[in-house]
Amino acid sequence: MKRQQAHNKTIIDQFTRQAVPFKEKMAGKGQEIALKVLAAAGVTGSDTVLDVACGPGLLACAFAGAAKHVTGIDITPAMIDQARGLQQKKNLSNMTWQLGDVLSLPYPDSSFSIVVSRFSFHHFAHPEAVFGEMGRVCAPGGTIVVADLAVPHDKMEAFNRMEKLRDPSHTRTLTPARSLEMAEKLGLRDIRTQFHRLEMELEAQIKASFPNPGDDDRIRKLLRDDIGKDSLGVDAYLKGNEIHFSYPVLILTGMK
Repeated sequence: MKRQQAHNKTIIDQFTRQAVPFKEKMAGKGQEIALKVLAAAGVTGSDTVLDVACGPGLLACAFAGAAKHVTGIDITPAMIDQARGLQQKKNLSNMTWQLGDVLSLPYPDSSFSIVVSRFSFHHFAHPEAVFGEMGRVCAPGGTIVVADLAVPHDKMEAFNRMEKLRDPSHTRTLTPARSLEMAEKLGLRDIRTQFHRLEMELEAQIKASFPNPGDDDRIRKLLRDDIGKDSLGVDAYLKGNEIHFSYPVLILTGMK
């Protein structure tokens, strides 16, 4: 319990500081992934949607343009504030925001027809438990979609080491095989997977993050040394004097 509380505190600390830069970064870089999540979910005007670890509300607001109602839940108050601001900016009325821990979702069984989460599972200390909660609150015949970082097993340790330096709230990324195993264990049907790359420029990514003092230089060295090797799984390369790389992203969809 104390370890979970400490991890939650780290998440809240990181994402309180990241709230504005994260929203600005993902509004551009993450838009393509958001549209792919919407398409994977097959959202209609009769759907009630839950966005788990909704962050600044970018995905939830995208769903609200097509769904009957969308609820977003997140543990960080600053992220919920950003989400409410985005809702007002987009003039959306079919939305509800909830401050809470996604490890125990505060909703009855079968409350939503679509349950989604984007770029959050690598922060969870207990991803299987969160996935189970998503399944619990999803109605029979409903759809669950998870989009997150996913690297092969042989590159996972090095990748996690780099991401932990960049963002201390990172726990570990899941391999595609483990994500599929979670979906099968939950009993989902019609399981589908899509793979994408999320392009990044290193300095912009560091600027939007809050690594511990000195760790930014360690990250730069890791990426520069990995050019032409790809032991990190991010395809780092030089573009002029800039280091560019891409996060591997898995979108997993299943029906309850």
